Amino acid sequence: MTAPRAEIARAEVMCRERGVRLTDQRRRVLEILCAAGRPVGAYEIMDAMREGPRVVAPPTVYRALEFLLEQGLIHKIESLHAFVGCDHPEHPHSSEFLICLECGDVAELKDDAVERSLASVTRESGFLPRRRVVEVMGICARCARKEECARKEEADRVRGLVD
Repeated sequence: MTAPRAEIARAEVMCRERGVRLTDQRRRVLEILCAAGRPVGAYEIMDAMREGPRVVAPPTVYRALEFLLEQGLIHKIESLHAFVGCDHPEHPHSSEFLICLECGDVAELKDDAVERSLASVTRESGFLPRRRVVEVMGICARCARKEECARKEEADRVRGLVD
């Protein structure tokens, strides 16, 4: 994900070119998502939008999220009921994510082979997809390394090699 300022500037240009408005509320929701660098739920966004005594109602946040989704500026991580900024919103695409169950990191993929395979399978079966989302849950490389180190340390401890 690029820097939040660059994401917002890109979103402003895209919305202007499409003839749609990136209102202050929509911009604020996008800023929160871009700054988080991780999946964020609607109520967490709502909490972040509170300014002093001002309360932001859930429909306000959901309408902003709906707009940002329609414009391809964000993605919904279905399994987490959370949202992330899109890494490449310039062109419509299906979503493919690797989701780490340990640290919560989400990596957006852009794999044409996966898209072609899904298109082929759905076409051959006569299925008419409305939206394609691929979410792979597992352990990221960083967490896998930590897990492996912990296993080795525990094995050494059991063998009496480490205090």
